[in-house]
Amino acid sequence: MMLYLAYISIGFVVFQLTNTVLNFIFSQTIKKDAIPPNELISVLIPARNEEHNIRNILADLQKMKNDKLEIIVFDDQSTDNTAQIVKQFANSDNRVKLVQSEKIPQGWLGKNNGCYQLAQQAKGSYFLFVDADVRLQGNIIENAVSYLKKYKLGLLSVFPTQIQKTLGEKVTVPIMNYILLTLLPLIFVRISPFSSHSAANGQFMLFNAHTYKKLQPHKTYKSSAVEDIAISKYFKQQKVKIACLIGEKRIQCRMYKSYNEARNGFAKNVFMFFGNHPTLAFLFWTFATLGFVPVLIALPNIILPYIIAIVIIQQLYSYTSKQNILYSIILFPVQLIFLFQVMLKSIFVKRSKNYIWKGRNIYS
Repeated sequence: MMLYLAYISIGFVVFQLTNTVLNFIFSQTIKKDAIPPNELISVLIPARNEEHNIRNILADLQKMKNDKLEIIVFDDQSTDNTAQIVKQFANSDNRVKLVQSEKIPQGWLGKNNGCYQLAQQAKGSYFLFVDADVRLQGNIIENAVSYLKKYKLGLLSVFPTQIQKTLGEKVTVPIMNYILLTLLPLIFVRISPFSSHSAANGQFMLFNAHTYKKLQPHKTYKSSAVEDIAISKYFKQQKVKIACLIGEKRIQCRMYKSYNEARNGFAKNVFMFFGNHPTLAFLFWTFATLGFVPVLIALPNIILPYIIAIVIIQQLYSYTSKQNILYSIILFPVQLIFLFQVMLKSIFVKRSKNYIWKGRNIYS
């Protein structure tokens, strides 16, 4: 039995190593020297209580001296100064527009409704949905549109390079990139016809406007708490080409500022990385955390290359996602403890139907 588990553990690590190597070799980049598009681009920002973030992203956009941008912010019943800050920018930049929500329609989640309402206001040939806590630099928007046009995509999504300042962030945030890059070669998202090879991140989703209007993705998944992944699968099922990238330094985000904040946030969608199958998630965690035990007992001569392979995995996925390699190696055991806590919390949340996000229960 122990020998059988040892072989499974070795196979698991080989699988992870293969995927991280593929992500490293076939790393996809958005070129900086791409020809800028002439069409109007709609930058669409759903925001709820984002007074600490909205000023930064609007300042980033204001630096982009591009008359082909329209910037629309949907204020989702914020109780802070979000709307007032947007109005200040709108007064000094005629590209900026504020849309305010009166109420959420029955059956909709707040962000999904916000994105849908933004799309109704947008006039561009391309819709870029970005979260308020994202930071954008240089000509990344124009270059992303050029990438989308080059590969004839209906959707281009990017996992931002994560800003990590506190120890709590360094322990928690990298684990999602670890899962993503050891489970799925992102090049498959673009070249594979199978919807199982899908990935997206709602922090940065760029759509061809014609495709968006035809498929109405946020309306189709109006009640989904993980609409980004659902939309990516939906597009592939509809034979629409998509792509998902990671490691773009001109797109950055500080998702969470503490350990507890990250644990609460990741509990919303952790199982979607595993096809929404908690059993697969716990199996992944078991072999990632305890796989060395049967190898050490049944195949002790293999334990050294087994450990080396794990270290190489940490190096490759960290390099690809532009994370600190040393921190990823040193903090890996603690990150796995964090992942287990997230999965337990996610199970509890789904059973209790009680998950508060930005002051609302997404299950109500």
